[in-house]
Amino acid sequence: MASEKPKKTLARRVLSIVGIVLGVIVLLVVWLFGWLTVGEYNPDDVEPVEIGGEASELLYPGSSVKIVTWNIGYGALGDNADFFMDGGSGVRTADEDRVRENIQAVIDELTLLQPDVVFLQETDRDSSRSYHIDEAGLIADSFAGYQNTFAYNFRVMFVPYPVPPIGKVNSGIQTLSAYPVSDSQRIQLPCPFSWPLRIGNLKRCIMVDRVPVYGTDKELVLINLHLEAYDDGEGKIAQTAMLRDILQAEADAGNYVIAGGDFNQIFSSIENPYPSREGMWLPGEIDVSAFGPGWQFAMDTSLPSCRSLDRPLAGAELQDFQFYLIDGFIVSDNLVITSLQTQDLGFVNSDHNPVVMEVYLPAAY
Repeated sequence: MASEKPKKTLARRVLSIVGIVLGVIVLLVVWLFGWLTVGEYNPDDVEPVEIGGEASELLYPGSSVKIVTWNIGYGALGDNADFFMDGGSGVRTADEDRVRENIQAVIDELTLLQPDVVFLQETDRDSSRSYHIDEAGLIADSFAGYQNTFAYNFRVMFVPYPVPPIGKVNSGIQTLSAYPVSDSQRIQLPCPFSWPLRIGNLKRCIMVDRVPVYGTDKELVLINLHLEAYDDGEGKIAQTAMLRDILQAEADAGNYVIAGGDFNQIFSSIENPYPSREGMWLPGEIDVSAFGPGWQFAMDTSLPSCRSLDRPLAGAELQDFQFYLIDGFIVSDNLVITSLQTQDLGFVNSDHNPVVMEVYLPAAY
């Protein structure tokens, strides 16, 4: 009987230690979620955006405009990368040298293309996943003669998942314009996530830049976007509906309108050349008939604009790989689309290819 007392005492000590450890873990989790909730990024529905740089051109009727849209994957989603949200295992998907190499490749390609307007998505500023490099600043500084605007759509002090965690994220959409921008606004889109998922997730937006068309009372309205990806589909629908209403209001005002970016959806007017394989991420579909007449929906079907991140692309069998067509433009019918081409960069420096479109502003409108 005497030997049972030490055993009971030892068991109580072990249970006490386990209880203390569990209690500390619970307190840390509660503190973390409380800290993230208090510091949650909650932008206003509409916010002004700072306009930097100096424009080098003026826009007149009769002009042609070359515009590029490109999701640059925050410089860390090159051909070596896989990503856990797409079925891969990667979280920190590139080292710092590779991030800098990828961003420089983006700058080099844009310099080669010589566009008048650039829409970029997933451009980081001070994020753990891209080694706190100010990618938006590097890109803006590389293009003299362009004005630049930037709007956050992902600001979280610390994303606590997966293992290892994503950490701090400051990321957004960036527009470069060789034409003077008279006004820029960040417009908040509906967020499909509720607490607590909401505090560690994107707060997606569109950025609306206004370029005067000289000699007229019209504006070229440039709308940079990156719509929902990993929702159940309702977020994409709500965001697309809001985008449609904004586009129509601008068209009703008589403006020229170009919306471009990563829709994470394909237009219903396009036969999908890259059907989704079983078990892979499935893009949504935008019903173009819901927009009514007066709109052109542009995606280049000759090449994929995005590749899956379920595994690295380098060394993969391409015939078995998942590709997507989700990047493009919606254009008002008072503009004439004269060319549309996806650049085949082999997804070396991003999981998206840049898409280049040229439009013509008719002189008589």
